[in-house]
Amino acid sequence: MMRKAALAILLASTSMAFAQTSAQTAPPVRVTPTDRAQVQYSYAPVVKRATPAVVNVYASRAERRAVNPLFDDPVFRHFFGQGRGAETARSLGSGVIVDATGLVVTNNHVIEGMTEVKVALSDRREFDADIVLRDPRTDLAVLRLRGAKDFPQLETGDSDGLEVGDIVLAIGNPFGVGQTVTQGIVSALARTQTGISDYGFFIQTDAAINPGNSGGALVDMNGRLVGINSAIYSRSGGSVGIGFAIPASMVKVVVASAKGGAQQVRRPWVGAAMQAVSKEIADSIGMDRPTGALVSEIIPQSPAEAAGLKRGDVIVSVDNVTVTDPEAFGFRMGTRELGGAASLGVLRNGKPVSLQVRLQAAPETPPREEIKLTGRSPFAGAVVANYSPAVAEETGVEGVREGVVILSVEDGTNAASVNLQRGDVVMAVNDDRISRTRDLQAATAKRAMYWRLTIRRAGQVIQTVVGG
Repeated sequence: MMRKAALAILLASTSMAFAQTSAQTAPPVRVTPTDRAQVQYSYAPVVKRATPAVVNVYASRAERRAVNPLFDDPVFRHFFGQGRGAETARSLGSGVIVDATGLVVTNNHVIEGMTEVKVALSDRREFDADIVLRDPRTDLAVLRLRGAKDFPQLETGDSDGLEVGDIVLAIGNPFGVGQTVTQGIVSALARTQTGISDYGFFIQTDAAINPGNSGGALVDMNGRLVGINSAIYSRSGGSVGIGFAIPASMVKVVVASAKGGAQQVRRPWVGAAMQAVSKEIADSIGMDRPTGALVSEIIPQSPAEAAGLKRGDVIVSVDNVTVTDPEAFGFRMGTRELGGAASLGVLRNGKPVSLQVRLQAAPETPPREEIKLTGRSPFAGAVVANYSPAVAEETGVEGVREGVVILSVEDGTNAASVNLQRGDVVMAVNDDRISRTRDLQAATAKRAMYWRLTIRRAGQVIQTVVGG
């Protein structure tokens, strides 16, 4: 009897355990919807909150075209028309109102080179806009609307809090058809090596982004701005599900500079050259995987030198946020405000080290001595300045110790015709070494049958000969 009772208890307990397991693993009960309200799911509340602050941006500039002298003859014009002395270049994009006073963020490439900007709101109101600040390094620009106040604004969210798989909406004006909303997910974070801007650190999404969406809003499910739609990867020109947005953390920095009255964004300067950590480098220094930014050079009297950084150090974090490559390091430092210090996590000889680096602006030494070149030389129409850490930060020039940097090139000038570009470093003209802007001014004031130019562009030295 005892054995039978024990067996009965064992069977009972086994049956109970099996019942509990079955209850835990059983699929959830699915209930058939009984009315429309139970099947309806919509992003409409988010869209209603966000779209009033998303605008269409129309930019233009007048372009002069050479006119044949024969068009001065009224008889010639009678038979052959007026000719085309001027044309208008146009650009179309989107933008986001980020302040009720009328501050609008858009992409710099939407208004680049343009002189007139108009903005249309979703309620069909249109306003002229002034260009307050351009930041080519991030491909962002800030506009200010004229003639009204109390504009709808979009709250800026926390782009660092996004995760892969989060649902996002892209709002803009694709192909100029009018305001459109598309939905997708965050496909990747911290995309670098895209070649879109100097601060290559993007949110990737599969929400449809097409031409005209540039400058529009990427919003989260709380209706907050988490990114500015900037570019797509496409062979056809249309969306293939790979779009890139500038994180809101960088947008905040640019907007803060505009609100402070700055004409350009000033960011912390570290004073160190970085390179990516390859697998070979990682193996040689005892790292288990290639990650971080390897310090390859320290500029004397820089914050990096004062902090105690050394060549061969690998920076793996900024203020406890992981950095995987030099672009990620540049982005994290670029979103820090001037003043105070940032904490760098460093691997030195395989051991972790913590360093504090001052957040200070790049010095303008030597003074820039900015000039616009005129005359008949190939540089006529170019604005140039002496190289300095400040000019390097402004233009993205790296690996140079001295020289003259081209800041801008006016359309239709000699400099434009020989394809001189912003960021070019002038090293020599007709074998005359160029160290300061006054050297270049003196060299181009001479008459010459031809011009032999030595230019450094994107790390490569280019030599060319131009007719006088």
